[in-house]
Amino acid sequence: MRADLLLDDVEGLDEALAAVDGFDAALVGGLLRPQPAQAGGLSGLADAVAGTPLASRVAEAAEKTSAGGGDEGHFVALAAARTALLGSVHDALVARVDEVTGRPVADAAAAAPGSGEDRPGNLLVAARGWLCDLARTGWQGIDHDLVGGAAPVVSAMLPDPALRRLATLLDGFAAELAACSPGAALERVPVRRWADLWARALLLTLPGTASAPAVDAATGRLLPLGVDVQEHATAVQAQVHAVFEPADGAASRLVRASVSAPKPDTVVAAGLWQLLRPHMSLLAAVGEGRSVQLDAMPLTAEGDLLWDDARARAGEPADAFTTARVALPAAAAFAVSPLDRHPARIAVPVLVEGYGVADAEDGAGEVVLDVAGCRVRVDTDRVPAAGPLTPAAVASSGACLGLLRWDAGEFLLQPLAVERTVRKKPVAVHAGAWAGGTTDKAGVRAEKAATDAVTVLRERAGKLLRK
Repeated sequence: MRADLLLDDVEGLDEALAAVDGFDAALVGGLLRPQPAQAGGLSGLADAVAGTPLASRVAEAAEKTSAGGGDEGHFVALAAARTALLGSVHDALVARVDEVTGRPVADAAAAAPGSGEDRPGNLLVAARGWLCDLARTGWQGIDHDLVGGAAPVVSAMLPDPALRRLATLLDGFAAELAACSPGAALERVPVRRWADLWARALLLTLPGTASAPAVDAATGRLLPLGVDVQEHATAVQAQVHAVFEPADGAASRLVRASVSAPKPDTVVAAGLWQLLRPHMSLLAAVGEGRSVQLDAMPLTAEGDLLWDDARARAGEPADAFTTARVALPAAAAFAVSPLDRHPARIAVPVLVEGYGVADAEDGAGEVVLDVAGCRVRVDTDRVPAAGPLTPAAVASSGACLGLLRWDAGEFLLQPLAVERTVRKKPVAVHAGAWAGGTTDKAGVRAEKAATDAVTVLRERAGKLLRK
Protein backbone atom coordinates (compact mmCIF):
# COMPACT_ATOMS: atom_id res chain seq x y z
CA MET A 1 0.00 0.00 0.00
CA ARG A 2 1.46 3.34 -1.13
CA ALA A 3 0.42 5.37 1.91
CA ASP A 4 2.46 8.37 0.75
CA LEU A 5 0.00 8.93 -2.10
CA LEU A 6 -2.78 9.56 0.43
CA LEU A 7 -1.11 12.81 1.44
CA ASP A 8 -0.47 14.15 -2.09
CA ASP A 9 -2.75 16.86 -3.45
CA VAL A 10 -5.39 15.83 -5.99
CA GLU A 11 -5.42 18.22 -8.93
CA GLY A 12 -8.59 20.31 -9.19
CA LEU A 13 -10.05 18.98 -5.95
CA ASP A 14 -9.99 22.25 -4.00
CA GLU A 15 -11.49 24.21 -6.89
CA ALA A 16 -14.38 21.77 -7.32
CA LEU A 17 -15.18 21.75 -3.61
CA ALA A 18 -14.98 25.55 -3.47
CA ALA A 19 -17.62 25.79 -6.21
CA VAL A 20 -19.86 23.38 -4.28
CA ASP A 21 -19.34 25.36 -1.06
CA GLY A 22 -20.30 28.59 -2.83
CA PHE A 23 -23.59 27.14 -4.01
CA ASP A 24 -24.29 25.55 -0.62
CA ALA A 25 -23.79 28.93 1.04
CA ALA A 26 -26.43 30.37 -1.29
CA LEU A 27 -28.94 27.80 -0.03
CA VAL A 28 -28.47 28.98 3.55
CA GLY A 29 -30.10 32.34 2.85
CA GLY A 30 -32.44 31.03 0.16
CA LEU A 31 -32.75 31.53 -3.59
CA LEU A 32 -35.89 33.70 -3.62
CA ARG A 33 -34.00 37.00 -3.67
CA PRO A 34 -30.28 36.16 -3.69
CA GLN A 35 -27.84 38.67 -2.28
CA PRO A 36 -24.65 39.53 -4.23
CA ALA A 37 -22.59 36.95 -2.32
CA GLN A 38 -25.17 34.28 -3.06
CA ALA A 39 -25.25 35.25 -6.73
CA GLY A 40 -21.49 34.79 -6.76
CA GLY A 41 -21.92 31.24 -5.51
CA LEU A 42 -24.39 30.50 -8.31
CA SER A 43 -22.13 31.90 -11.01
CA GLY A 44 -19.18 30.00 -9.54
CA LEU A 45 -21.13 26.75 -9.91
CA ALA A 46 -21.91 27.59 -13.53
CA ASP A 47 -18.26 28.42 -14.24
CA ALA A 48 -17.16 25.10 -12.75
CA VAL A 49 -19.21 23.09 -15.29
CA ALA A 50 -18.41 25.29 -18.29
CA GLY A 51 -17.33 23.16 -21.21
CA THR A 52 -19.51 20.22 -20.10
CA PRO A 53 -22.91 19.17 -21.51
CA LEU A 54 -24.51 20.94 -18.54
CA ALA A 55 -22.90 24.30 -19.32
CA SER A 56 -25.71 26.17 -21.12
CA ARG A 57 -28.53 24.99 -18.88
CA VAL A 58 -26.63 25.70 -15.68
CA ALA A 59 -25.51 29.12 -16.91
CA GLU A 60 -29.12 30.03 -17.66
CA ALA A 61 -30.26 28.65 -14.32
CA ALA A 62 -27.62 30.64 -12.44
CA GLU A 63 -28.53 33.84 -14.27
CA LYS A 64 -32.28 33.49 -13.78
CA THR A 65 -31.95 32.45 -10.14
CA SER A 66 -29.56 35.31 -9.37
CA ALA A 67 -32.22 37.68 -10.69
CA GLY A 68 -34.86 36.12 -8.43
CA GLY A 69 -36.64 34.32 -11.27
CA GLY A 70 -35.52 30.75 -10.75
CA ASP A 71 -38.12 28.04 -11.33
CA GLU A 72 -38.16 24.30 -10.71
CA GLY A 73 -36.29 23.51 -13.92
CA HIS A 74 -33.54 25.95 -12.97
CA PHE A 75 -33.19 24.45 -9.49
CA VAL A 76 -32.96 20.95 -10.96
CA ALA A 77 -30.17 22.12 -13.28
CA LEU A 78 -28.26 23.62 -10.34
CA ALA A 79 -28.70 20.43 -8.31
CA ALA A 80 -27.45 18.39 -11.27
CA ALA A 81 -24.36 20.60 -11.60
CA ARG A 82 -23.59 20.27 -7.90
CA THR A 83 -24.02 16.49 -8.06
CA ALA A 84 -21.78 16.29 -11.13
CA LEU A 85 -19.03 18.28 -9.40
CA LEU A 86 -19.10 16.04 -6.33
CA GLY A 87 -19.13 13.07 -8.70
CA SER A 88 -15.90 14.33 -10.27
CA VAL A 89 -14.40 14.66 -6.78
CA HIS A 90 -15.48 11.09 -6.02
CA ASP A 91 -13.89 9.80 -9.22
CA ALA A 92 -10.61 11.62 -8.59
CA LEU A 93 -10.38 10.30 -5.04
CA VAL A 94 -11.23 6.73 -6.10
CA ALA A 95 -8.54 6.93 -8.78
CA ARG A 96 -6.08 7.97 -6.08
CA VAL A 97 -7.18 5.03 -3.89
CA ASP A 98 -6.63 2.69 -6.84
CA GLU A 99 -3.06 3.98 -7.04
CA VAL A 100 -2.60 3.52 -3.30
CA THR A 101 -3.86 -0.08 -3.22
CA GLY A 102 -2.63 -1.20 -6.64
CA ARG A 103 -5.77 -3.29 -7.09
CA PRO A 104 -7.65 -3.77 -10.39
CA VAL A 105 -9.52 -0.65 -11.44
CA ALA A 106 -13.31 -0.68 -11.18
CA ASP A 107 -15.43 -0.91 -14.30
CA ALA A 108 -15.33 2.32 -16.27
CA ALA A 109 -18.96 2.13 -17.36
CA ALA A 110 -21.55 3.35 -14.91
CA ALA A 111 -23.96 0.82 -13.54
CA ALA A 112 -26.98 0.62 -15.79
CA PRO A 113 -30.37 1.20 -14.21
CA GLY A 114 -32.82 -1.63 -14.24
CA SER A 115 -36.11 -1.47 -16.01
CA GLY A 116 -38.87 0.23 -14.14
CA GLU A 117 -42.20 1.74 -15.05
CA ASP A 118 -42.83 5.41 -14.54
CA ARG A 119 -44.49 6.18 -11.23
CA PRO A 120 -47.30 8.63 -10.44
CA GLY A 121 -46.06 11.95 -11.74
CA ASN A 122 -48.24 13.97 -9.39
CA LEU A 123 -46.36 12.65 -6.35
CA LEU A 124 -42.98 13.41 -7.89
CA VAL A 125 -44.18 16.90 -8.84
CA ALA A 126 -45.46 17.49 -5.31
CA ALA A 127 -42.14 16.39 -3.81
CA ARG A 128 -40.23 18.57 -6.26
CA GLY A 129 -42.42 21.54 -5.39
CA TRP A 130 -41.73 21.14 -1.67
CA LEU A 131 -37.99 20.89 -2.25
CA CYS A 132 -38.01 23.99 -4.44
CA ASP A 133 -39.93 25.89 -1.76
CA LEU A 134 -37.16 24.91 0.67
CA ALA A 135 -34.53 26.24 -1.71
CA ARG A 136 -36.36 29.55 -2.13
CA THR A 137 -36.78 29.97 1.62
CA GLY A 138 -33.30 28.79 2.61
CA TRP A 139 -32.22 26.97 5.74
CA GLN A 140 -32.41 30.14 7.81
CA GLY A 141 -36.04 30.61 6.82
CA ILE A 142 -37.45 27.17 7.57
CA ASP A 143 -40.33 26.85 10.01
CA HIS A 144 -42.69 24.08 11.08
CA ASP A 145 -45.36 25.00 8.55
CA LEU A 146 -42.94 24.77 5.63
CA VAL A 147 -41.32 21.56 6.85
CA GLY A 148 -44.71 19.99 7.59
CA GLY A 149 -45.55 20.24 3.90
CA ALA A 150 -43.57 17.09 3.30
CA ALA A 151 -45.79 14.89 5.48
CA PRO A 152 -48.71 14.33 3.06
CA VAL A 153 -46.29 13.70 0.19
CA VAL A 154 -44.36 11.11 2.18
CA SER A 155 -47.56 9.41 3.36
CA ALA A 156 -48.78 9.09 -0.22
CA MET A 157 -45.43 7.73 -1.45
CA LEU A 158 -44.73 5.10 1.21
CA PRO A 159 -47.30 2.50 0.01
CA ASP A 160 -45.54 2.34 -3.38
CA PRO A 161 -42.31 0.30 -3.13
CA ALA A 162 -40.85 2.09 -6.15
CA LEU A 163 -41.21 5.45 -4.39
CA ARG A 164 -40.13 4.28 -0.94
CA ARG A 165 -36.49 5.27 -1.48
CA LEU A 166 -37.43 8.88 -2.14
CA ALA A 167 -40.10 8.83 0.56
CA THR A 168 -37.63 7.64 3.17
CA LEU A 169 -35.14 10.32 2.17
CA LEU A 170 -37.78 13.06 2.32
CA ASP A 171 -39.08 11.78 5.66
CA GLY A 172 -35.63 11.78 7.26
CA PHE A 173 -34.73 15.14 5.76
CA ALA A 174 -37.96 16.73 6.97
CA ALA A 175 -37.43 15.27 10.44
CA GLU A 176 -33.97 16.88 10.64
CA LEU A 177 -35.34 20.22 9.48
CA ALA A 178 -38.24 20.02 11.95
CA ALA A 179 -35.85 19.34 14.82
CA CYS A 180 -33.93 22.50 13.88
CA SER A 181 -36.89 24.81 13.25
CA PRO A 182 -37.12 27.73 13.25
CA GLY A 183 -34.04 28.17 11.10
CA ALA A 184 -33.56 31.78 12.16
CA ALA A 185 -32.57 30.57 15.64
CA LEU A 186 -29.93 28.09 14.44
CA GLU A 187 -26.43 28.76 15.73
CA ARG A 188 -24.86 26.32 13.29
CA VAL A 189 -26.28 25.09 10.01
CA PRO A 190 -25.14 21.70 8.62
CA VAL A 191 -24.59 23.34 5.25
CA ARG A 192 -22.99 20.50 3.28
CA ARG A 193 -25.26 17.78 4.69
CA TRP A 194 -28.54 19.57 4.01
CA ALA A 195 -27.42 20.57 0.54
CA ASP A 196 -26.48 16.93 -0.13
CA LEU A 197 -29.92 15.72 0.97
CA TRP A 198 -31.71 18.46 -0.95
CA ALA A 199 -29.87 17.89 -4.23
CA ARG A 200 -30.19 14.10 -4.07
CA ALA A 201 -33.91 14.24 -3.27
CA LEU A 202 -34.55 16.78 -6.03
CA LEU A 203 -32.86 14.62 -8.67
CA LEU A 204 -34.75 11.53 -7.46
CA THR A 205 -38.01 13.31 -8.34
CA LEU A 206 -37.07 13.10 -12.02
CA PRO A 207 -38.72 10.16 -13.83
CA GLY A 208 -36.43 7.16 -14.16
CA THR A 209 -33.81 8.14 -11.61
CA ALA A 210 -35.29 5.94 -8.89
CA SER A 211 -35.66 2.86 -11.08
CA ALA A 212 -34.59 -0.44 -9.56
CA PRO A 213 -30.97 -1.32 -10.34
CA ALA A 214 -30.10 -4.10 -12.73
CA VAL A 215 -29.78 -7.41 -10.88
CA ASP A 216 -27.77 -10.51 -11.75
CA ALA A 217 -27.47 -13.88 -9.98
CA ALA A 218 -24.27 -14.57 -8.01
CA THR A 219 -23.14 -18.16 -7.44
CA GLY A 220 -19.84 -18.83 -5.73
CA ARG A 221 -17.94 -18.27 -2.50
CA LEU A 222 -18.28 -15.20 -0.30
CA LEU A 223 -15.30 -14.36 1.93
CA PRO A 224 -16.28 -11.74 4.56
CA LEU A 225 -13.73 -9.07 5.47
CA GLY A 226 -15.62 -7.20 8.16
CA VAL A 227 -18.85 -5.48 9.09
CA ASP A 228 -19.65 -1.78 9.24
CA VAL A 229 -22.45 -1.06 11.74
CA GLN A 230 -24.48 2.03 10.88
CA GLU A 231 -26.83 3.11 13.65
CA HIS A 232 -29.59 5.70 13.76
CA ALA A 233 -32.08 6.43 16.53
CA THR A 234 -34.81 4.53 14.66
CA ALA A 235 -32.88 2.10 12.43
CA VAL A 236 -29.74 -0.01 12.28
CA GLN A 237 -27.84 -1.55 9.38
CA ALA A 238 -24.97 -4.00 9.27
CA GLN A 239 -23.05 -3.77 6.00
CA VAL A 240 -20.66 -6.64 5.38
CA HIS A 241 -17.74 -5.99 3.04
CA ALA A 242 -16.48 -9.14 1.34
CA VAL A 243 -14.62 -10.70 -1.58
CA PHE A 244 -16.81 -12.74 -3.92
CA GLU A 245 -15.24 -15.56 -5.93
CA PRO A 246 -17.60 -16.65 -8.76
CA ALA A 247 -18.08 -20.38 -9.24
CA ASP A 248 -17.44 -20.03 -12.99
CA GLY A 249 -13.85 -18.95 -12.38
CA ALA A 250 -14.37 -15.29 -13.32
CA ALA A 251 -12.33 -12.59 -11.60
CA SER A 252 -13.09 -12.01 -7.93
CA ARG A 253 -14.99 -8.85 -6.99
CA LEU A 254 -15.53 -6.61 -3.99
CA VAL A 255 -19.14 -6.80 -2.84
CA ARG A 256 -21.33 -5.62 0.02
CA ALA A 257 -24.20 -7.37 1.79
CA SER A 258 -26.46 -5.25 3.99
CA VAL A 259 -29.14 -6.22 6.47
CA SER A 260 -31.20 -3.63 8.32
CA ALA A 261 -34.02 -3.34 10.81
CA PRO A 262 -36.07 -0.63 12.52
CA LYS A 263 -35.20 -0.08 16.16
CA PRO A 264 -36.26 1.87 19.24
CA ASP A 265 -33.71 4.33 20.53
CA THR A 266 -33.36 2.34 23.78
CA VAL A 267 -31.74 -0.64 22.00
CA VAL A 268 -28.03 0.06 21.62
CA ALA A 269 -24.62 -1.66 21.66
CA ALA A 270 -24.81 -5.48 21.48
CA GLY A 271 -28.61 -5.35 21.45
CA LEU A 272 -28.47 -4.26 17.82
CA TRP A 273 -27.50 -7.77 16.73
CA GLN A 274 -30.72 -9.20 18.15
CA LEU A 275 -32.72 -6.99 15.81
CA LEU A 276 -30.64 -8.09 12.81
CA ARG A 277 -30.41 -11.82 13.51
CA PRO A 278 -33.27 -12.93 11.29
CA HIS A 279 -30.43 -12.90 8.71
CA MET A 280 -28.40 -15.45 10.64
CA SER A 281 -26.48 -17.03 7.76
CA LEU A 282 -24.67 -13.76 7.06
CA LEU A 283 -24.15 -12.64 10.64
CA ALA A 284 -23.05 -16.09 11.80
CA ALA A 285 -20.45 -16.20 9.02
CA VAL A 286 -19.06 -12.85 10.13
CA GLY A 287 -19.04 -13.76 13.81
CA GLU A 288 -17.58 -17.24 13.33
CA GLY A 289 -15.09 -16.37 10.61
CA ARG A 290 -16.58 -18.57 7.89
CA SER A 291 -17.11 -18.31 4.17
CA VAL A 292 -20.61 -18.50 2.67
CA GLN A 293 -21.62 -20.47 -0.41
CA LEU A 294 -24.05 -18.46 -2.52
CA ASP A 295 -26.54 -20.00 -4.93
CA ALA A 296 -28.03 -17.48 -7.38
CA MET A 297 -27.97 -14.68 -4.79
CA PRO A 298 -29.30 -11.44 -6.34
CA LEU A 299 -26.41 -9.03 -7.03
CA THR A 300 -26.85 -5.48 -8.30
CA ALA A 301 -24.63 -3.87 -10.91
CA GLU A 302 -23.09 -1.79 -8.11
CA GLY A 303 -21.89 -4.81 -6.15
CA ASP A 304 -24.64 -5.03 -3.52
CA LEU A 305 -25.93 -8.48 -2.62
CA LEU A 306 -29.69 -8.51 -1.94
CA TRP A 307 -29.43 -10.96 0.92
CA ASP A 308 -31.67 -14.03 0.98
CA ASP A 309 -30.89 -16.65 3.64
CA ALA A 310 -32.49 -19.33 1.47
CA ARG A 311 -29.73 -18.84 -1.12
CA ALA A 312 -26.82 -19.05 1.34
CA ARG A 313 -25.21 -21.86 3.30
CA ALA A 314 -22.27 -21.88 5.67
CA GLY A 315 -18.89 -22.73 4.18
CA GLU A 316 -15.49 -23.61 5.56
CA PRO A 317 -13.55 -21.41 8.03
CA ALA A 318 -12.17 -18.28 6.35
CA ASP A 319 -9.96 -15.93 8.33
CA ALA A 320 -10.57 -12.31 7.36
CA PHE A 321 -6.88 -11.38 7.52
CA THR A 322 -5.94 -14.32 5.30
CA THR A 323 -8.61 -13.20 2.85
CA ALA A 324 -7.22 -9.66 2.99
CA ARG A 325 -3.66 -10.85 2.31
CA VAL A 326 -4.45 -13.41 -0.39
CA ALA A 327 -7.75 -12.58 -2.13
CA LEU A 328 -8.25 -8.86 -1.58
CA PRO A 329 -5.32 -7.64 -3.77
CA ALA A 330 -6.88 -9.18 -6.89
CA ALA A 331 -10.51 -8.16 -6.25
CA ALA A 332 -11.94 -5.34 -8.34
CA ALA A 333 -14.80 -3.07 -7.33
CA PHE A 334 -18.02 -2.59 -9.26
CA ALA A 335 -19.04 0.59 -11.04
CA VAL A 336 -20.85 3.33 -9.12
CA SER A 337 -24.12 4.78 -10.40
CA PRO A 338 -24.13 8.53 -11.20
CA LEU A 339 -26.27 9.57 -8.22
CA ASP A 340 -24.06 7.63 -5.80
CA ARG A 341 -20.80 9.24 -6.93
CA HIS A 342 -20.11 11.27 -3.80
CA PRO A 343 -16.97 11.50 -1.60
CA ALA A 344 -18.95 10.40 1.46
CA ARG A 345 -19.71 7.10 -0.25
CA ILE A 346 -16.06 6.05 -0.54
CA ALA A 347 -15.39 3.01 1.66
CA VAL A 348 -12.60 0.87 0.22
CA PRO A 349 -11.41 -2.24 2.11
CA VAL A 350 -7.65 -2.12 2.77
CA LEU A 351 -5.13 -4.00 4.90
CA VAL A 352 -2.47 -1.93 6.68
CA GLU A 353 0.51 -3.65 8.31
CA GLY A 354 3.87 -2.77 9.78
CA TYR A 355 2.82 0.57 11.18
CA GLY A 356 3.56 2.37 14.39
CA VAL A 357 1.26 4.54 16.46
CA ALA A 358 2.05 8.26 16.33
CA ASP A 359 1.04 10.98 18.77
CA ALA A 360 -1.97 13.03 17.72
CA GLU A 361 -0.95 16.56 16.78
CA ASP A 362 -3.85 18.16 18.62
CA GLY A 363 -3.39 16.02 21.73
CA ALA A 364 -7.04 14.98 21.62
CA GLY A 365 -6.32 11.31 22.21
CA GLU A 366 -6.90 10.31 18.58
CA VAL A 367 -5.27 7.21 17.13
CA VAL A 368 -2.85 8.06 14.33
CA LEU A 369 -0.96 5.34 12.46
CA ASP A 370 2.53 5.95 11.16
CA VAL A 371 2.59 4.00 7.88
CA ALA A 372 6.05 4.17 6.32
CA GLY A 373 6.51 7.68 7.65
CA CYS A 374 3.00 8.84 6.64
CA ARG A 375 0.40 9.76 9.23
CA VAL A 376 -3.01 8.16 8.69
CA ARG A 377 -5.72 9.11 11.17
CA VAL A 378 -8.04 6.39 12.45
CA ASP A 379 -11.74 7.25 12.44
CA THR A 380 -12.45 5.97 15.95
CA ASP A 381 -15.92 7.55 15.94
CA ARG A 382 -17.01 4.80 13.55
CA VAL A 383 -15.87 1.95 15.81
CA PRO A 384 -19.19 0.38 16.92
CA ALA A 385 -20.06 -0.28 20.54
CA ALA A 386 -21.69 -3.54 19.40
CA GLY A 387 -18.39 -5.46 19.40
CA PRO A 388 -15.11 -5.95 21.24
CA LEU A 389 -13.05 -3.70 18.96
CA THR A 390 -11.98 -0.48 20.72
CA PRO A 391 -9.67 2.44 19.94
CA ALA A 392 -7.25 1.05 22.53
CA ALA A 393 -7.12 -2.25 20.65
CA VAL A 394 -6.33 -0.38 17.44
CA ALA A 395 -3.57 1.57 19.16
CA SER A 396 -1.91 -1.64 20.34
CA SER A 397 -2.24 -3.54 17.06
CA GLY A 398 0.23 -4.46 14.34
CA ALA A 399 -2.21 -5.01 11.46
CA CYS A 400 -5.50 -3.29 10.69
CA LEU A 401 -8.18 -4.36 8.24
CA GLY A 402 -10.43 -1.41 7.58
CA LEU A 403 -12.25 0.90 5.19
CA LEU A 404 -10.41 3.78 3.60
CA ARG A 405 -12.71 6.81 3.67
CA TRP A 406 -12.41 10.50 2.85
CA ASP A 407 -13.80 13.23 5.06
CA ALA A 408 -13.06 16.89 5.78
CA GLY A 409 -10.21 17.04 3.27
CA GLU A 410 -8.27 13.91 4.26
CA PHE A 411 -8.26 10.15 4.00
CA LEU A 412 -9.23 8.28 7.17
CA LEU A 413 -9.08 4.61 8.14
CA GLN A 414 -12.17 3.05 9.69
CA PRO A 415 -11.06 -0.17 11.46
CA LEU A 416 -13.09 -3.34 10.95
CA ALA A 417 -10.61 -5.69 12.64
CA VAL A 418 -7.09 -5.61 14.05
CA GLU A 419 -4.38 -8.13 14.87
CA ARG A 420 -2.56 -7.84 18.19
CA THR A 421 0.27 -9.87 19.63
CA VAL A 422 -0.68 -11.57 22.89
CA ARG A 423 1.89 -13.88 24.48
CA LYS A 424 3.84 -13.92 21.22
CA LYS A 425 0.81 -15.07 19.24
CA PRO A 426 -1.35 -12.99 16.84
CA VAL A 427 -4.88 -12.46 18.12
CA ALA A 428 -7.58 -10.93 15.95
CA VAL A 429 -10.23 -8.56 17.31
CA HIS A 430 -13.23 -7.96 15.01
CA ALA A 431 -15.89 -5.26 15.19
CA GLY A 432 -18.47 -7.89 14.19
CA ALA A 433 -17.26 -10.65 16.49
CA TRP A 434 -20.56 -10.67 18.41
CA ALA A 435 -22.77 -10.62 15.30
CA GLY A 436 -23.88 -14.24 15.50
CA GLY A 437 -23.62 -14.61 19.28
CA THR A 438 -20.67 -14.78 21.64
CA THR A 439 -19.20 -16.52 24.68
CA ASP A 440 -17.04 -13.50 25.45
CA LYS A 441 -17.82 -12.34 29.01
CA ALA A 442 -18.27 -8.71 28.07
CA GLY A 443 -20.39 -9.70 25.10
CA VAL A 444 -22.57 -12.03 27.19
CA ARG A 445 -23.26 -9.26 29.73
CA ALA A 446 -24.14 -6.81 26.98
CA GLU A 447 -26.38 -9.41 25.29
CA LYS A 448 -28.27 -10.09 28.52
CA ALA A 449 -28.94 -6.42 29.17
CA ALA A 450 -30.11 -5.98 25.60
CA THR A 451 -32.27 -9.12 25.76
CA ASP A 452 -34.17 -7.74 28.75
CA ALA A 453 -34.79 -4.44 26.98
CA VAL A 454 -35.91 -6.07 23.73
CA THR A 455 -38.21 -8.51 25.57
CA VAL A 456 -39.96 -5.68 27.41
CA LEU A 457 -40.40 -3.69 24.21
CA ARG A 458 -41.83 -6.68 22.33
CA GLU A 459 -44.32 -7.35 25.14
CA ARG A 460 -45.47 -3.73 25.10
CA ALA A 461 -45.76 -3.76 21.32
CA GLY A 462 -47.84 -6.96 21.50
CA LYS A 463 -50.24 -5.39 23.98
CA LEU A 464 -50.66 -2.34 21.77
CA LEU A 465 -51.40 -4.51 18.74
CA ARG A 466 -53.96 -6.58 20.66
CA LYS A 467 -55.78 -3.41 21.64
